Amino acid sequence: MNMERILIVEDDIAFGTMIQTWLKKKGFEVEKVTSIKAAVLAWEGNKGATERTDNEHGDGKGFDLVLSDLRLPDHDGIFLLQWLRKHGIGVPFIVMTSYAEIQNVVLAMKSGATDYVAKPFHPEILLEKIKEAIRKGKEETERAENQGIGNNGIGNNGALTSNDASSSNSEGASSSNSKGASSSKFKGASSETSDEAPKYIEGESEASKKLYSFVSLVAPTPMSVLILGASGTGKEYVAHRIHELSPRADKPFFAIDCGAIPRDVAASEFFGYAKGAFTGAEQDKKGAFEMANGGTLFLDEMGNLSYDVQVQLLRALQERKIRPLGSNKEIDIDIRLVCATNENLAQRVAEGQFREDLYHRINEFTIYMPMLKERGMDLFLFAELFIKYANKELNRHVEGLDDKAKERIAAYSWPGNLRELNNVMKRATLLAQGRYIGVRELEMSMTQTQIQPQAPTTLRDEQTEQQRIEAALRAAGGNKSKAAQLLAIDRKTLYNKLKKFGI
Repeated sequence: MNMERILIVEDDIAFGTMIQTWLKKKGFEVEKVTSIKAAVLAWEGNKGATERTDNEHGDGKGFDLVLSDLRLPDHDGIFLLQWLRKHGIGVPFIVMTSYAEIQNVVLAMKSGATDYVAKPFHPEILLEKIKEAIRKGKEETERAENQGIGNNGIGNNGALTSNDASSSNSEGASSSNSKGASSSKFKGASSETSDEAPKYIEGESEASKKLYSFVSLVAPTPMSVLILGASGTGKEYVAHRIHELSPRADKPFFAIDCGAIPRDVAASEFFGYAKGAFTGAEQDKKGAFEMANGGTLFLDEMGNLSYDVQVQLLRALQERKIRPLGSNKEIDIDIRLVCATNENLAQRVAEGQFREDLYHRINEFTIYMPMLKERGMDLFLFAELFIKYANKELNRHVEGLDDKAKERIAAYSWPGNLRELNNVMKRATLLAQGRYIGVRELEMSMTQTQIQPQAPTTLRDEQTEQQRIEAALRAAGGNKSKAAQLLAIDRKTLYNKLKKFGI
């Protein structure tokens, strides 16, 4: 059985040697060079290569994978990637970079790179990426052979034949590797056609893999889960996934936004009420607990609950019974509780603003949501998905982002996370003049989402005060914490003002 061959292109000799030694121990045949020139010579099997550090004479044999640093003394790793594609060599290509910002690997992925890894990295993560890249390369070759078309233009060790060399430039590589790969990463979409938007995607970044490994771990259990993360990171979606992967998947999933519940109606929203319980109660109403009975109850913005409502909620969770307002009948409840917040509940407990016993009741297992900027190349997967959603909703036929637009979204920090990205893609899809969203349409769409903090506001005149509060709430999408920041007041003051004006 032939050993799989890897070419390492790394100018840090000590680091490259370390990787080489480790991969050899894992059963690979590894050659290491320190420049693009040496890499080209290594591939061509040139005996005169003076920069070769291993396999000095070369055997002309290709490689099963290239592992290249992004920054090299004579050129960058992108140059080597483009040289390989130009010469019809479709070998899997993984980029290593010390520059973890996403914009520094965008061009690599557009040029046909299989994957990337940011230094420093755990060796096992690199090994996983290498094995996956080689496996997919072999599967594509076998699939092509089984279809009776040779090997789909892929020669030994993944090299393209001359018939396809003309289409293997950097743009072509981008189309086949970036666009095609992203489609394969839409998990849960096996029943969907390529033109249909899948129900959800999880992503392929290390942050996403870690997130959903925790989801898969806790979902089958009865444990209460607390999801922590900034606004727009997808907390409700994760709550849905926990429910869908649990034994309660065929039972109800009911979500309620605790931040939108006024204190005086919280009890009726949670527990329901009987006909005649108060003026206007013309019929029985089920509360959130009864609606979710047997299934999962998702309490979003948990940190916004007032203290007295927390007491009522704790009692229901402890006793597993509720009593609708105006009723003398108790109802047994059986729910899986999932909560979410962008607040630091531990800090609020320390400050006496959140009950410690309730905190421990809802926090049997904690999941932390990564920011969008921490999810690497998943950004493009989500952008593609949101464009598909927008196409369906707006009856448009946009195929995606052009190259400059991709570079623009990669360079932006996305403080509003997935929610902001979704909104931008929807507007850009509407504005697009052709098949692809250009940077002009993208910039116009992004401008509409960016919130500029206002100068500290003195809230004195009541009419002006109310107007400014309402404007801040609109700008913050209803998020009271963000609105308070925009107004340069603390959240408690804002809540008092909202109560005062009946907002």
